[in-house]
Amino acid sequence: MFGEEIRNELFKLQDIKYRDFQSRLIPNIDPETVIGVRTPALRKMAKALSKKEDIKDFLGELPHRYFDENQLHAFLISEIKDYDECLQELKRFLPYIDNWATCDQLSPKVFKKHRGELFSEIKNWLRSEETYTVRFGIGMLMEHFLDEEFDVSYAGLVAEIRSEEYYVNMMTAWYFATALAKQYDDILPFIENNRLDAWTHNKTIQKAVESYRITEEQKIYLKSLKVKGK
Repeated sequence: MFGEEIRNELFKLQDIKYRDFQSRLIPNIDPETVIGVRTPALRKMAKALSKKEDIKDFLGELPHRYFDENQLHAFLISEIKDYDECLQELKRFLPYIDNWATCDQLSPKVFKKHRGELFSEIKNWLRSEETYTVRFGIGMLMEHFLDEEFDVSYAGLVAEIRSEEYYVNMMTAWYFATALAKQYDDILPFIENNRLDAWTHNKTIQKAVESYRITEEQKIYLKSLKVKGK
């Protein structure tokens, strides 16, 4: 009954206007599955529930009925302090993620202390056939391996991805735009040498020139590298 109790609590936090707004941002999921709980409320709920021993019952109740349950699930995983336990719950949950919002909200805090082990997992996620598993893997590379842990070969792994999925290609563009802001000299050759497919290449440039971390001179040059007619 634990899952039903949580569902009842989620409906108590329902915001109809927010539900309608959120549904429009995630067009690939059924609007009827969106309760409409705001993110701060979900985070607060996750923090409280993470301290309860029987929360594992909820984590084991997959698939969930509602989008907001998936959001809560993502926040609960992000709160798990033991790396192995977190990874186990994450792997169980990843195949059930069906939208970009849940995918992008999933960011386990414990990963910061286990980047070595995490990288081998990321390589597996990038090779997945599941759209949001690949997106999650790219997101983890972007979050944890673009600063002091950066290696240009990691960008090479992302550049090799070829997908027909919009949400994979958009994350790839986001990765490379962020990488240009943080590691410009190492990442620029990926753009100059057309290492990405044409759509992702142009989307990367678009997102990069929107960034305040890219200089005006760099923006002018990047715009000159756009692939015409795409």
